[in-house]
Formats: sequence, structure tokens, C-alpha cells
Amino acid sequence: MRKLWLGFAQIATILFAALYLVSLFRAEPAPPHGEVVTVKETVPGTPVPVATASYSGAAKKAMPAVVNIYTAKQVERRLSPEELLLRRFYGDQLGGRPETATSLGSGVVVSANGYVLTNNHVVEGADEIAVVIPGREPVGARVVGTDPETDLAVLKVQAEKLPTITFGNPERLQVGDVVLAIGNPFGVGQTVTQGIVSATGRSRLGISTFENFIQTDAAINPGNSGGALVDINGNMVGINTAIFSQSEGSVGIGFAIPVSLARQVMEQIIKQGRVERGWIGVQAQEIAQEAEGSLKPGTTKGALIAGVVRGAPADRAGLRRGDIVVAINGKPIGDVTDLINATAALKPGVRGEFTVLRDGREAKLAVETGKRPPPSKP
Repeated sequence: MRKLWLGFAQIATILFAALYLVSLFRAEPAPPHGEVVTVKETVPGTPVPVATASYSGAAKKAMPAVVNIYTAKQVERRLSPEELLLRRFYGDQLGGRPETATSLGSGVVVSANGYVLTNNHVVEGADEIAVVIPGREPVGARVVGTDPETDLAVLKVQAEKLPTITFGNPERLQVGDVVLAIGNPFGVGQTVTQGIVSATGRSRLGISTFENFIQTDAAINPGNSGGALVDINGNMVGINTAIFSQSEGSVGIGFAIPVSLARQVMEQIIKQGRVERGWIGVQAQEIAQEAEGSLKPGTTKGALIAGVVRGAPADRAGLRRGDIVVAINGKPIGDVTDLINATAALKPGVRGEFTVLRDGREAKLAVETGKRPPPSKP
């Protein structure tokens, strides 16, 4: 009887297993004929995005050419209120002695024979400058030249066969492109942060005279100034320069000088030790609504001449107060910033064709540019 029961249990188990397998692999019923199925397709001509799991290739390409910069200068020590009180009785015996102030920043090697590009504010007023190249001992550096109006400087170190950065094309940058910021934030050592291009052509920020910044949310902190902003191919597209912050730390709003501008400044400094820009001697302002009627129909762009320096190139060429500059050498002028940048880009002594609107009529004036005076120190 027991054997009979065990046999029955085994047969039942096999039958249940068979029924389970049949239900598991049973074919689904065919859908009714004529049913419309919508699928997501790639639009013809749309580039297929390439999935990037890592930006290590870009970082490895650029990092060897990004250096740390340390500066030192002698400053007079500030006295505490108590020391100032005692000084009234003991004279100059207390305090007033110079002490060494140090700061840090970053830079980029642009030539194998030792030229380094950085920000002017990183090295301004420094008595001593040391550059730390990855994998090498610190070396002293001298200032070849500076350009405060773009906040750029060129250094020279006594070294050979240095790794150099590859210059990219910032004109191809688009909002949303991935970029990496490389530098030495807070002195912790070489660091790479990642973000995107938030905007291009940023100006009127009050950072420097000539502004055309790349804005990024890649973390840029004190010490990153002068470092490289690179694309996903490891090519430098900007020099990290400034941040907007109320805490002195990154809040995702950083600015970099495009390498197109940095290269122009760098080449002039290396060639002649300084940057020479065109100047015509005018005071300009944005076009007020009441002046828009002087422009061609459908446009409100241009720069209004509010004043002309007597005897300056603009005065000699016949530019007048009230003229609206709409183009220089055929390139449209949209506002005062465009006028300043386009005029400065002209070499001193070169004639530029200024297209102006005067009393509603267009006129062309040949203006021989002079040399832009050096900026006054605050």
C-alpha cells in the first residue's frame, strides 16, 4: 500500500511540473490584424550621441601641461588696535615690519621651452614666483609681460622639453558642451572638475576691460585661476579666471577667457613684451530709445558717440558727437562693447573703415587708429 501511494505522489508531481512548463512557454495570442504600432525612430541626419563613460582621456592629455604657481611678496603687517595704541607711546618700534604674503594659482605650459600662460592677478605685484610642473621639482619663473585689461600674463621658466597644452577652438563651443576645469584649488593639488558650457560671450561683468567670457558650472575655486578649461578631447578652450560667489567658493558660475583672445595677447607679449591696441579717442554709450529713429528700419544696434577727444584720431577723421557707429571694416557693431573690442583689435597706425549713421544717412569714414593709452592704476 505504501509503495502504491509513493508511486501516485511521483506521478502527480510529474504531471504538475509538465502543466507548469506548458503554461510558462505557452505562445501569446496573435494581435488582431490592422493594429497600428508606434515606434520611436531617429530623425534622418541627426548625429547619434556617443556614450562617454569617462573623460579620463581628455584629463590625461591636458593635465601634464597644467602647472601650479606660488607667489610671495613683502607687505607691511597690519597692526591690531592694541598695537596701534602702544605705538603712540613706543613709536615705530612696534609693528610696521614687512612680512611675506603668499598666494597660489595655476597656469598652462604653452611651449616646450618654458612659456607659461596664466592670469595677471595671480602674479601681480609678486616678488618671487615658483612654478611646479607635474612630476618635476619647483622652478623659479620671471614675468615676460602682463595685460591687466584682459587679466592675462606670460611667465618664462628655465626648462626644456616640457609637455604643452593643445589649443582648441572656442568658436565651436555650444551651450551644453561638456568641459573640464583643471587647476590647483585651495592648494590641495592638481584637480579636475567637470561641467558644461553655461553661456558664451559673457561681458559687462566688471572683471576686466575686454570681456568675452565662457561661462561654466564646472567647479572653479580660489587657486584655479590661470588653469585650463578643456573640451572632451583634452584641448584647451579657455583660461579659468573668475567666479561669481558670495562665499569665495564655487556656486556653479565660473568664467574663462577664450583661448582665441588669450592667444592674441600671449603672442604680442612674447614678441614685444606688451600688448598694443588701437584707440580713436571717443566716449560711447548705448543707443537710447529716442535715438532709435536714426537707425535703419528693423534694427536698433550700434554705438552712439557721446563725445570726441579734441585732436584724437576720431576727431581728425571727422567723427562727431551724435554719430552712431554701426560697422568697422564691414563687421557689424551691436553695442559699446563691440565698438571697444573692434577698435582695440586694430593695430595702431592702421586705417579702419568706420560706417556711421549721421542724421539718418549712412557715411563711411577712414580713421587711422592711435595707440591705446595704458590703463590707469586704481
